[in-house]
Amino acid sequence: MSDEGTAADAETTETADTETTETTETTDTADVDVTDDARPKDEGGEPTLTDSGTVQGRASGLWRPLGVLRAKVGAILLASALIASAGLAGWLYLNQYRPDQQTDAAAAKVALDAASRGTVALLSYAPDSLDQDFATAKAQLTGDFLSYYTQFTEQIVTPAAREKSVRTEASVVRAAVSAIRPDSAEVLVFINQTTMSNENPDGAFAASSVKVGLKRIDGAWLIASFDPV
Repeated sequence: MSDEGTAADAETTETADTETTETTETTDTADVDVTDDARPKDEGGEPTLTDSGTVQGRASGLWRPLGVLRAKVGAILLASALIASAGLAGWLYLNQYRPDQQTDAAAAKVALDAASRGTVALLSYAPDSLDQDFATAKAQLTGDFLSYYTQFTEQIVTPAAREKSVRTEASVVRAAVSAIRPDSAEVLVFINQTTMSNENPDGAFAASSVKVGLKRIDGAWLIASFDPV
């Protein structure tokens, strides 16, 4: 083969390689364009891909309004439930638990009388009738206060009253019901009390007020607490 033939063959080979290279570059460019066009766009216009490389950007954009709607529906349902529960609580109070629907003026009067009568019994006694006086008082008490009164009168009041001939007389000046329910009540009682003894035969006068707590047991109002105010 001549030198001219060899040069021609080399030129032909270089031309073919150049065309192949250009074809490859064109193919790469086309792949990039197709990939970019296939990618979904996010809210800023940029394409987004999931971790697995699948296209979900456009689908995510469609689901966002549904998520917002679902949150709004949940808030509305919660508000409705709260309103319904508040309405139920109000109905129960008005129809089942409101004190003035299960108590009336007559019941308040009975509680008032029980508090006044019990207060006088608690604070009035004489050395020659202590046992009877304390028994009368205890018949109008209940619960822990009954236990306290029994212990207090036995250990403190009785020895002092007998030793010094202590006599007390109490009277109710005024009383008012401050709260009442079907089975409990509170009554504010204003008291005048005179205490006489061998040491002070003329007596000592005192005015005070107490909050009397009552419980209704077997239809009777009994004193459950006795607190100075």
